[in-house]
Amino acid sequence: MFEQTFKNIDDVLWKEAGCATELDYTEQTSWLLFLKYLDDLERERSQKAELMGESYDFILEEPYRWSYWAVPKKPNGEIDRDRAQTGDDLITYVNEVLFPHLQGFKQRAASSDTVEYKIGEIFGEIKNKFQSGYSLREALEYVDELRFQSQDEKHELSHLYGRE
Repeated sequence: MFEQTFKNIDDVLWKEAGCATELDYTEQTSWLLFLKYLDDLERERSQKAELMGESYDFILEEPYRWSYWAVPKKPNGEIDRDRAQTGDDLITYVNEVLFPHLQGFKQRAASSDTVEYKIGEIFGEIKNKFQSGYSLREALEYVDELRFQSQDEKHELSHLYGRE
């Protein structure tokens, strides 16, 4: 599953003027995968806390979570095409809202050994190279198909990244 998804994303990135090298492909795929993984992890932690009668504090507020901006879903699990941004709106959101918010974690973090600080540091070093919001929409939907729940899935992902 992961290998085919990576190939599909590479095909999308190949059409992007801002992505010319394998390093660009890896960087762009990485930030997408990271945000999807973080969203899956946080939803899992939130559900566990709820089952234990506890609350969970998300690292990312709702407007910055994958499940809110990247691939919003209807209650039946289908992509909510009315809420899913595309085209220039999506690129503007990512470049002017999402990335600046994530970069700001470095300044807002309580200390340098927090996840928030590391998020700020990572997103301070990379930039979105998608120029077409339609290509980005396509890549988001490919990444959204991935699941990071079993050890086998996590192992497959780490194995593929080792080859990239």
